[in-house]
Amino acid sequence: MKQQKAFGLWSAVSLGIGSMVGAGIFIVIGEAGVIAGNLVTVSFLIGGIIALLCGYSLSKLSIRYPSRGGITEYLVQAYGEGYFSGSLGVLFYFAQLVTLAAVAKSFGTYAATYMVGGITPFYANFFAVAIVLLFVGINLVGAAMVARAENVIVIIKISALIVFTAAALFFIQPANLALAEAPDFVNVFYALGLTFFAFQGFSVITNSVEDMENPGHTMLRSMFLAIGLVVLLYIAVSVAVFGNLSLDAIIKGKDFALAEAARPAFGDWGFKIMAATALLATASAINATLYAVTQISYTLAREGNLPAVYDRNIFHNTEGLIISALLIMPVILFFNLAQIATIAAIAVLLIQGFTHSGHLLKRDETGGNLWWILAAVVGSFGAAAFAIVYASNSMPLIIYYVPGIFFLAFVFEVLLRLFSDRKIEKQIISEFENIEKSVLKKFNLREKQSET
Repeated sequence: MKQQKAFGLWSAVSLGIGSMVGAGIFIVIGEAGVIAGNLVTVSFLIGGIIALLCGYSLSKLSIRYPSRGGITEYLVQAYGEGYFSGSLGVLFYFAQLVTLAAVAKSFGTYAATYMVGGITPFYANFFAVAIVLLFVGINLVGAAMVARAENVIVIIKISALIVFTAAALFFIQPANLALAEAPDFVNVFYALGLTFFAFQGFSVITNSVEDMENPGHTMLRSMFLAIGLVVLLYIAVSVAVFGNLSLDAIIKGKDFALAEAARPAFGDWGFKIMAATALLATASAINATLYAVTQISYTLAREGNLPAVYDRNIFHNTEGLIISALLIMPVILFFNLAQIATIAAIAVLLIQGFTHSGHLLKRDETGGNLWWILAAVVGSFGAAAFAIVYASNSMPLIIYYVPGIFFLAFVFEVLLRLFSDRKIEKQIISEFENIEKSVLKKFNLREKQSET
């Protein structure tokens, strides 16, 4: 009897929505609003279109290379088992670390709103570090309870956003949405990096491919449905926020704008409830991202892209968990939320860009549409370029951070290959490659036997 797979169409859609609607919207809506003003709705729309294009490309890749390794597997398939793909694998790990730091910093900022002294760098950093350490401890002893609570948290955060949006629409002040109040349209593109970041959880759908019923039929439909529904939700939320708050108020409370926008409809209690929802959403995202980062580090260490120390066991987890947590601490302590969110968004976009560029090399195998994949490449790299140009005004060193991270990843990969003979390898091997490896193995074996 054939075993039924865990993911059908709507369970995959639910997984995608739960992954996207989380910390991202609570982090970026204020930060993106500072850049694009009341045109941020347009930026969310364009960011959603880029996400749909990237989702199309990833869906085609996942059907051809059905692996839980996801993006790491697609990079190796596209670029081979060389230094370039290895460096990108390490870069993908770094990108997840910065994303985790951004979510933790957001948690710290929302938690600090409950303090008598208000938001201060000390409170924001204290709560950010504390929540990471808490979930490190939970993951070390076993996170089964938190995993079971995740479905409840998803329902709470989505319900809170829908109730808030529906109520806030009745309190909109049309003047706040007037085009006369809008900044230059180019700012829509400057904000793209951040608005795309709010969608970045969509790729998790491809990681479920091995457990999906009829992925050839289900994967693309679930990806489009999940992203499409989230686009509608984000546009409605942004209209509610910018219709209720003036741009000055959004700039003042940019790190917690979503909670501040609940005041007109619900008063102080609305602020506190939305802030509590943000804490739940960011806490669950920290747990999920920490788990994902640990799995990435474990997989990369096992396959050769990180030192073997990453896959050594500690209690119910690995040393990779401890190392990953330690690496993000300086990012939390020395950068503010806007800076971390921007760097995380740029890193995610660049990884997406390289993934879809690699897809162009494998299009004959995946059957992907050339123009859709090209659009995903242009959208990813284009949004990253606009984000870098805008960020360079407030963060001049960003032009050094980005190539610096690439260089660090490359050096990491080179050193590992020199001193440990470790490299990342394909998990999905074509029939031809399988035969080729088998023949090569037999040839090497006969050579050794003849020598002895």
